[in-house]
Amino acid sequence: MLISCNNKNKEKVKNTEKQEKIEYASFGETIIPNDAIAATSMAAHFKTMKSGDSINSKIIATVNDVCQAKGCWMRLKLDNENEVMVKFKDYGFFVPKDIKGKQVIVNGKAYVTEVSIDEQRHYAEDAGKTAEEIASINQPKKTYSFEADGVLVAQ
Repeated sequence: MLISCNNKNKEKVKNTEKQEKIEYASFGETIIPNDAIAATSMAAHFKTMKSGDSINSKIIATVNDVCQAKGCWMRLKLDNENEVMVKFKDYGFFVPKDIKGKQVIVNGKAYVTEVSIDEQRHYAEDAGKTAEEIASINQPKKTYSFEADGVLVAQ
């Protein structure tokens, strides 16, 4: 398990499709940067999906946030209103903790889940929200998620 979680598979991958040469550090399965769709296009796909729907995809986006404990998840900006929570397949690899604001390409499965009112209230309570804020949660929340099997981080 420890061997599968380290980042020894980090390697340089060059984007050969564009004029500019962007170098990437690779984590998880080896993927290539070609054919990734823009985050805004993925946002449009997510908006048409229902809870339980999933599609295989490769997205290029900017990191909004990353787990500071281990690098075991990250949030990517989709558009001005939405972001996607990215976790890593089988908890098999992590990304660096200092990649906030960097461009990444993620490959894997995009899916939509629905968070119940009770679960949202639980998270709000854990986060120290006020009783009024917790009581104001009154409908399930549609969330955008992604299970990545490979990630490229721009260097």
